[in-house]
Amino acid sequence: MITTMQEQEKSGSGTMGQSPRSPSSLPSFLKVSVTDPAKLGSGVQSYVSYKVITKTNLPEYDGNEKIVIRRYSDFVWLRDRLYEKYMGIFIPPLPEKSTVEKFRLSAEFIETRRQALDVFINRIAAHPELRQSEDLRIFLQASEQTMESARAVDTNIFTKSSDLMQIFKDVQSKVSHVLGKEKPVEESTAEYQNLKNYIFQLEDRLAEAQKHAYNLVKRHRELGQSLSDFGKAVKVLGNCEGDALGKAFSELGETAEIISSRLEKEAHSLLMDFEEPLKDYVRAIQSVKDTITERANAFRRQCELEEAIKFKEIDLQKLRLTRPDKVAEAEREFDELKADAAEATKRFETIVSRINDEMVRFQEQKTADIGLAFHEFAKGQARLANDVARAWSSLLPRVEACSA
Repeated sequence: MITTMQEQEKSGSGTMGQSPRSPSSLPSFLKVSVTDPAKLGSGVQSYVSYKVITKTNLPEYDGNEKIVIRRYSDFVWLRDRLYEKYMGIFIPPLPEKSTVEKFRLSAEFIETRRQALDVFINRIAAHPELRQSEDLRIFLQASEQTMESARAVDTNIFTKSSDLMQIFKDVQSKVSHVLGKEKPVEESTAEYQNLKNYIFQLEDRLAEAQKHAYNLVKRHRELGQSLSDFGKAVKVLGNCEGDALGKAFSELGETAEIISSRLEKEAHSLLMDFEEPLKDYVRAIQSVKDTITERANAFRRQCELEEAIKFKEIDLQKLRLTRPDKVAEAEREFDELKADAAEATKRFETIVSRINDEMVRFQEQKTADIGLAFHEFAKGQARLANDVARAWSSLLPRVEACSA
């Protein structure tokens, strides 16, 4: 869980009768808030900007507080940069883009996105490695012009991706030249298989829970709308009746409208505090799966290169006996393969080590966040049930008086 600024400041303050600790002895903190979404432009050109407020005592940052304006594409830039540089780390997910909401930009959509972006950036700020990223510091401190320039440099992301793919293809061509085409290899360790099984099962169960959370929000809203319509109709009916009955109908309609408003409020709370956290973890699972795929590719490259070295070494020995003029070129290719294999092994081991650490962090954070979401759900439903019971109970004596 992300420590609040108040907790951090309290933990760093001196106690009564003691002199406060010097700034250098205060525990480090990096807290970010995504606030004040503002809709700009119109039609296809419309977008939302956010105020990003950073408070920190880290020496590498320029001052203790900084406020910048960012848009969704800036958050995308940051995530892409981190994903490119930090192999094996679960980069926090961003809220998905919605073509429909792109044009509507409803208040609820803007607020849910703001909340998701706030969670995204604070998870990065809380991560022991990601928080040290120079790209994060640029995102949190650079001017809008500098940020725009940084995005412009990376607009050719497909070109960058194609460059990386070309490197991969170059290595693959070396391997294929030696081995030919064979069925891709995969890790067979119990640890890797257990990891995959757990993540895929968790994805299914989270998606199912999120689907039903969505239905709960929808049901609250539909019931609230029905009660609102019913309340209006009953009040109109009351206008046709006598004093006592008409008043009772009017009060019944007002009570229905009050409960309708309470249901709408609870539906919004369900969306923000229950459905959205579940949806965030469904997205997070995709980030984990992306990293597992990265691990599988790294393992495959490592194995293929190791196998290619064996075949290349046999070919080299034959050439030394039969074609001395080809030995120099073959030795150069052999050395390149060994260098590629060493790099592939290092990459795979780094990814495995990071995934192991990331899974511990992921489990701890998931337990805390999902536990909090269900706690808020239970509290909200209890409050709603009590409010509804009180509203109807207060109306009963007057309704009973009319029916006596």
